[in-house]
Amino acid sequence: MKKLTTTSHAMLGLLALKPWTTYELAQQMERSLSNFWPRAQSKLYEEPKNLVAHGLATAKRERVGRRPRTVYTITPKGREALRAWLDEPAAPLTLEFEGILKVFLADQGTREQLLDQIRHIKTHAEQEKARGMTFVQEYAETGGPFPERLHIIGLVVGFLSGLNSAVLDWADWAESEVSQWDEMDKAPSREMFQRFMERGKFDVARD
Repeated sequence: MKKLTTTSHAMLGLLALKPWTTYELAQQMERSLSNFWPRAQSKLYEEPKNLVAHGLATAKRERVGRRPRTVYTITPKGREALRAWLDEPAAPLTLEFEGILKVFLADQGTREQLLDQIRHIKTHAEQEKARGMTFVQEYAETGGPFPERLHIIGLVVGFLSGLNSAVLDWADWAESEVSQWDEMDKAPSREMFQRFMERGKFDVARD
C-alpha cells in the first residue's frame, strides 16, 4: 500500500463531488487541475486503487453494454481524511519551468537562441490565455459541470489568470530588453541588473 500524496488527496477531492470511473477521474484531473497540479496519466490511473487500499474509496464493477468499468466512490473515512488534509498548511509555491531554466543558462548560447526561448514562452502563455478563456466562457454561459462551485472556481481562475498575465508581461519586457543587446557577452550587466531589480520592486541601493 503506497503512501498518500498530494495527488491522492486531489483525487479524493474530486471523489467528494461525485463517483467517477478511472477514466473520468483522469479526464477531470486534466480539465480542472492540470494548470497547477499536472501529473502523468499513468500515475492518475494507479491512484484510485491506492485510495481503495487505504479505505478512503470503494470500487464497484459495472457494465455499460458489453464494456466493464469500475466506479469509485468516496467513503466516510475518505471525507474525514480530506477534511484533515485541508486543515494542514500547504507547501509553499514551487516552479518547474523549462523555459526559464533555458533563460537562466542563456549566456552559454546566442542572443538569438535567448530571444527564441522568450518568444516560445510568450506564445505558450498566449495559447494558455486563449484556452482559459474557452473555459471561462463555458462557465459564464452554462455554469460548467459543477455550477454550485463557481465561487471556488472563480478564486482559482483569478489566480491562474494573474499568473498568466504576469508571464506575458515578463515576456514582452524581456524580449524588448534582449532585442537591444548587440551580443550576449556585451550586455551592460550591472546597469541592466539595476533596472531589473527596480522593475521587480526590489530596493537595491546604488553604489
